[in-house]
Amino acid sequence: MTLPIVDPDHVRAAWIRRAEIALFDLRDEHRFAQGHPLFAAQLPPDRIAIETTARLPRADVEIVLYDDGEGLVEPAAAAFSALGFTDVRRLDGGLAAWRAAGLELFQDVNSYSKAFGELVEHRRRTPSLSAEELQSLIDRDADIAIVDARRFDEYQTMSIPTGTSVPGAELVARAAAVAPDPATTIVVNCAGRTRSIIGTQSLINAGVPNPVRALRNGTIGWTLAGQALDRGQQRRATLPVGEALDISVARARDVAYRTGVKRIDLATLDTLADEAARTLYRFDVRQPDAYAEGHLPGFRNAPGGQLVQETDHFAPVRGARIVLADDLGPRADMSASWLAQMGWEVYVLDDIWPAVLEPGSGAEPAPRGREGRYKRPYEGTDNQAAAMQAYLDWEYGLVAQLERDGTHGFFVN
Repeated sequence: MTLPIVDPDHVRAAWIRRAEIALFDLRDEHRFAQGHPLFAAQLPPDRIAIETTARLPRADVEIVLYDDGEGLVEPAAAAFSALGFTDVRRLDGGLAAWRAAGLELFQDVNSYSKAFGELVEHRRRTPSLSAEELQSLIDRDADIAIVDARRFDEYQTMSIPTGTSVPGAELVARAAAVAPDPATTIVVNCAGRTRSIIGTQSLINAGVPNPVRALRNGTIGWTLAGQALDRGQQRRATLPVGEALDISVARARDVAYRTGVKRIDLATLDTLADEAARTLYRFDVRQPDAYAEGHLPGFRNAPGGQLVQETDHFAPVRGARIVLADDLGPRADMSASWLAQMGWEVYVLDDIWPAVLEPGSGAEPAPRGREGRYKRPYEGTDNQAAAMQAYLDWEYGLVAQLERDGTHGFFVN
């Protein structure tokens, strides 16, 4: 089949104008992680039929495909066409053309979310402490509360001693239960840097009265310092009750307001959904167990912290609209505040949920296998020190790389 072609300038102009476009890298995840354009999303051809219903809600959205000379574009385009997608194009010259034009290539996965996190720390001077400093506080039995902002399964695999699982979007809602005394210092960790930075800054932005610090470089920094991690922990934070919860709800709502997040009711949601020329993502940002108990029809589960961390996977159409739902409020408000700063047109559903909700975990795509997967240097417990340090060095350079690239449109409130 003969595909229309576009050049890198066309893609970059769409990003800058916030026009809807989905740029897909068709290589396997390992090759993708070696270098790709900023807002590219990774989608191997054998996953097109499995993932596109969830990742591409609109069949006539502009899709641009590329590889690096492997011959993947034509069969991938045929797969998209068979599924009813009508505007599929080829990046002229593929990744080689992007490279030849002297344009930036970003390493790793979820790169633009990680770059945004580095920009937040750079501009807000997000406070942090080192692994050695935190170990000293633990040894002295200091008045601290360590909260792990990753998914619960990641926390179970390895965690900072005494830490409690509080996935990122839950932090503002649950901080008062974890540290009811405002004199207690809250320390936020993840595996590397991004979720601890965003989590720490979320608490600061919401005006939580406690001192808050990020654990610099997360479990990577802890491991490189030669300090032991816990395994198999089960501690989860509860929600506060009464006035403490009301205050958390109000704080998160104010953060969303300050970042320009719009609030809509169910009727307005229907109006947005009826606009056929726009892509609309609908995400329920609660934890999977709450989502499975009952959720609004048409909403996928994307726990808020992971949505901010893995935005390229959940919403590959840059320029699309995003609506977030949360029966409590703070999870959607805090997630929306970050998505807005990342350049998204984002709404929070602010309405009474209907009495009847859909149960079940939803028709999510089958998980990917291990073939072609990029081994992250921050997951698991068997990573080499050199790989972990190289990963940190890469993250430190992302702010300068964003400036050279010039397409991101991020702002930091």
